Order: sequence, then structure tokens, then C-alpha cells
Amino acid sequence: MTTSHAPFRDRHHAGRVLAEQLESHRNKAGLLVLALPRGGVAVGFEVARALRAPMDIFVVRKLGLPGNEEYAIGAIASGGVCVMNSLANEVMGPEALSKVIARERAELERRELLYRRKRPAVPVRGRHVIVVDDGLATGSTMRAAVQAIRKQHPAYLTVAAPVGAQDTTESLRDVADEVVCVVALSPFRAVSLWYQDFPQASDDEVCSLLEEAHRQRELDPPPAVL
Repeated sequence: MTTSHAPFRDRHHAGRVLAEQLESHRNKAGLLVLALPRGGVAVGFEVARALRAPMDIFVVRKLGLPGNEEYAIGAIASGGVCVMNSLANEVMGPEALSKVIARERAELERRELLYRRKRPAVPVRGRHVIVVDDGLATGSTMRAAVQAIRKQHPAYLTVAAPVGAQDTTESLRDVADEVVCVVALSPFRAVSLWYQDFPQASDDEVCSLLEEAHRQRELDPPPAVL
């Protein structure tokens, strides 16, 4: 989708703008950027590069309502975390809900294998973690990610996105230590409206950016974890 009046040219530009809001974290020992695939990876790549931090992925899958997949009824994340909104049981029966969860869990596992390419996840324990996505609409995906990451005992957890709904960003303060959102609005329509160029991110793009982030980490190692 292309929107000429949107403030962000694309996800890379949005990531650079977001990084400016996170400048106080630059060069911190133990800093780690976790990007949510697919859309959050380009944003997270620019944040990690600007802050001199390693980047890794954290795979989360939105649970969409059958026939209206953009309507999120919940989300699942690595580590077995499942977050459901209050309407999930009202709009779907148990059998239909189980099918959606099974389908999305299979896709989550596929992405983990494809994106990591046998590289282990970067350890989270004791680190300052910045979790990045390209936008915060309902927040169910980010909430699932935060709850799963908490199980790995980070020292501090920041949620960061270029744009989001005001009520969503406020609600995420209940589960994160810090929420940074460049543009938080109410009412909020769609993440895509805030990008001039907002194509669906591909698996190839995610893999390419992860390879580049890995190369940069080897050439310019970030400050060590204390």
C-alpha cells in the first residue's frame, strides 16, 4: 500500500526515526533488539544498527478470526505462550479456535526453522531487551511476545514501535517496563496508513536482514553483557 502523506517512507525509515527516540539506550552493555517477524524486522534492523546492539527475532503469530483474518482474537509466541482477548470465546467455538491455534503454531515453527538457520537464539536473561514491531494496533501480538520474553528473565524490557493506537500503547505499560511509540493516536485506523510504502514483508527479506545483522555483529561487536 502507498500513502503519499504518511510520515514514514518505509519500514527502514521508520526504524531510523524510532532509533532517535531510543538514543539514550545506545551502546548500553547487554542491550538486545528483538524484532517481531515479518514486518518488525526491517524496523528492528535499523534500531539495532543505530544503537550498536545485536538483533534477533522473536516469532509471534496473530490469531485471526476466520473470514476476517485482520481481526485479532489473540496471539501465540515461542515458548508456548497464548494470549486471548476477552471476545475470543464469544466469536469462536472451542473446536474452531483449536484449529486456528494449530495452524498458526505450525507456521510459527516453520518460521523459527527458516529464519534461524540453526543459529541459536541470543540469550535474553539479564539483558535490556527492546522488542520492536512496525506498528501497534490491537497489541495482542506484542503482548504475547512480552509475556513469553518475561519467562526468560530480562533485566529490563522496552516495547518500541513507530506508530500505534493510544489505548494499546498505554495498556502495554502494564506488562513492559517502558513503551516508546513515535506516533500514538486515538482514534486509530491502521498501521499501513502511516507508511508511504508498506508492502508485505517476505521470508527472503527477513532472512537477508538477519544475515546482515549477524555479519555486522561479527565486524563490530556490541558492548559485552556485564
